[in-house]
Amino acid sequence: MTIELPRFGLGTAPIAGLFQAVTDEQARATVDAAWDSGVRLFDTAPHYGLGLAERRLGAALAGRSGYLLSTKVGRLLVPSGRDGRDDEGFDVPADVERRWDFSRDGVLRSLEESLTRLGVPSVDIVLIHDPDEHIEQALTEAYPALAELRAQGVVKAIGVGMNQWRAPLRFVQETDIDLVMPAGRYTLLDRSGLPLLDACAERGVRVLAAGVFNSGLLATPAPSGTFDYLPAPAALLDRARRLATICESYGVTLPQAAMAFPLRHPAVASVVVGARAPEEITANTALWRQPIPEALWPALEQAQQQKA
Repeated sequence: MTIELPRFGLGTAPIAGLFQAVTDEQARATVDAAWDSGVRLFDTAPHYGLGLAERRLGAALAGRSGYLLSTKVGRLLVPSGRDGRDDEGFDVPADVERRWDFSRDGVLRSLEESLTRLGVPSVDIVLIHDPDEHIEQALTEAYPALAELRAQGVVKAIGVGMNQWRAPLRFVQETDIDLVMPAGRYTLLDRSGLPLLDACAERGVRVLAAGVFNSGLLATPAPSGTFDYLPAPAALLDRARRLATICESYGVTLPQAAMAFPLRHPAVASVVVGARAPEEITANTALWRQPIPEALWPALEQAQQQKA
């Protein structure tokens, strides 16, 4: 891989109305705040807000240089012929809909359409997005198409992004990808993706750790809310509260530890965190820059092993 990855990046699903609508002005201000804080890695996808994330991110980055841009393939956006709102978690109009397509033609078309929405001639990173039910086609058609683009110098790095770890492990073992983006599978509360990360370290595949807050449970000093986009089970909530108490005793907040934890694994190059408002960027940036006592980690590890 010919690119150097910064330690932190911005995920753009929230500015595309994930769970709750976001105005154009707020989305722009969020990207501006990330830029001003030094963020230079930006991750997006057609899936996010039915193309809205790509359009908003491209507009906010217009005229700027010196950043890395990542998008994804696997979902084409086609006219829906219906009114109403999106039914996949984004508060946006459903005038288009997603269509799975991991074929070579689908990948090339998806990337071309993403470039149009972003308003850029190229992107640095392309990830195969959520091929859970299409693994074989993704391996035999989507991956070779991206590998060819990489060989031609059209993109710098390719990989796969998913909410699980077993399928990405196949890509690591069976292909020559550069990156994996496992969402929520290597966090303070969920270490299930460790076999994937260990394999990445062995094969020189870099990891972009996403979902480090597990969709919200680890996002605040006092844990509450959702885990993997569903109400957090009581036992998991109790464990998160125990971790928060330990963090507090070391002068650290739970979200600060959640963002720093993945970077302790040698395969993890970057942590990608979503934000929907400038205030979230400001808060996260302040946490990134605060040192964490080394003694915290074994204390958290011991608590993690004590299942509720």
